[in-house]
Amino acid sequence: MEFEESGIGEECGVFGCVAAGEWPTQLDVAQVLTLGLVALQHRGQESAGIVTCNGDCPPIYNSLKGMGLVSAAFKPEDLLKHRYANLGIGHTRYSTTGISELQNCQPFVVDTLHGKIAVAHNGELVNAVALRKKVMRHGVGLSTSSDSELITQLLALTPPMEELDVPDWVARIKNLMSETPTSYSLLVMHKDVIYAVRDPYGNRPLSLGRLVPVSKLHTSGGGACDTEGWVVSSESCSFQSIGAKYYREVQPGEIVQITRQGVKTLSVVPRPRGDPPAFCIFEYVYFARADSIFEGQMVYTVRQRCGRQLAIEAPTDCDVVSTVPESATPAALGYAQQAGLPYVEVLCKNRYVGRTFIQPNTRLRQLGVAKKFGVLSDNFAGKRVVLIDDSIVRGNTISPIIKLLKEAGATEVHIRVASPPIRFPCYMGINIPTKEELIANRPEFEDIAGHIGATSVRYLSVEGLVSAVQAGILSQQDKDDRITDANTNSRRVGHCIACLTGKYPVELEW
Repeated sequence: MEFEESGIGEECGVFGCVAAGEWPTQLDVAQVLTLGLVALQHRGQESAGIVTCNGDCPPIYNSLKGMGLVSAAFKPEDLLKHRYANLGIGHTRYSTTGISELQNCQPFVVDTLHGKIAVAHNGELVNAVALRKKVMRHGVGLSTSSDSELITQLLALTPPMEELDVPDWVARIKNLMSETPTSYSLLVMHKDVIYAVRDPYGNRPLSLGRLVPVSKLHTSGGGACDTEGWVVSSESCSFQSIGAKYYREVQPGEIVQITRQGVKTLSVVPRPRGDPPAFCIFEYVYFARADSIFEGQMVYTVRQRCGRQLAIEAPTDCDVVSTVPESATPAALGYAQQAGLPYVEVLCKNRYVGRTFIQPNTRLRQLGVAKKFGVLSDNFAGKRVVLIDDSIVRGNTISPIIKLLKEAGATEVHIRVASPPIRFPCYMGINIPTKEELIANRPEFEDIAGHIGATSVRYLSVEGLVSAVQAGILSQQDKDDRITDANTNSRRVGHCIACLTGKYPVELEW
């Protein structure tokens, strides 16, 4: 809840689809892309775009972009122009670099020596300033402030190892990866191929799925004859809504080729100095949808483990456990199970209160959160409540909720936070307030309970969060034998916790 109200957001979601078998396909690729992006809407609401291709020689590319939600950006009559597509990529955006306007909408399309490419990117380059200067020294102008256009132009540059008349996209992608260590998950479409790329640190997620007939969706197995297409997505939560089965994750440093024939690993680029992976731990805490799968485990299950660990580290004498709807609900259920306490709902959320059409005035400001939440006072009046939240960023949101509960009859309100205090900004794709704005760095943090009006406040420790996240990974690591490369990128566990500790996985360049 605090993340949402504090403006903290994931940068983007990417999605791609390639129809299997004979082309032209009967599969409505544009519809698959649209539904895939709708399922990733939580990752970005500023703009959305798709680029489709017929895969012919020469290929025909069609673009569709718009501001706002996918439902507002894509009109049915506009999607008709994409009905002959055999493959395509899409993007939904929450900007951390580049202002919010149509010219920054992705995917980007550029001409190269070997034809057009389309690129969709999730992440933020840690050395973007230096790279912009390098591209401009080559005489290439940049029309946007987005890192994603910068990536597109770097891919358009001919690498030293490429022969003049023979395109080598693996060499180009490797050249890009040598220029910038993190943070990016990329989809690159060229003619009849989509390349799915994840940076060597695996900071941003990327998963593969297999489109199957609806009758086969909930059956095990299935061969190539059952495959209607291949999809790639920032999160696996998008697969079920389009009729796809989860296949596997793209591993850190992996370059995957997706064609009508199937999925193939072309290369795995190692991390420098044998560094561990650095998958963003806040994908588990807040950003990802609860039904997504990362590192062989469901996000919902990890959040429950965080709640159980929180109950071990920060027990309290209370009568009921609850949460602010609804991202911290799994953690609250885990806390209740571990503590042996009943879980009840104390707030009912009004899902139709927007921010744009309600003009603030004195009366509305006084009502505060009451216009967003109804109070279920029968569940907690006269009782001690422990309220689980995913984070307290500034403290602006939780304080009026505590006041609301106390006024409705709660005798005590204890706050337990299912993640550690955020103390440092993120430079790898998450929009976090400045260090000075974070409540963990302000004087009032010394008495945060008094500041927000709670009976007590406790956070999950960094060690507790890491152990809860990694508990389900080690047993899963040996199960995925699809990548036979001797590279150790996929064999080690590691997560980026820089916003908690200030220790970034790579050296930052300014």
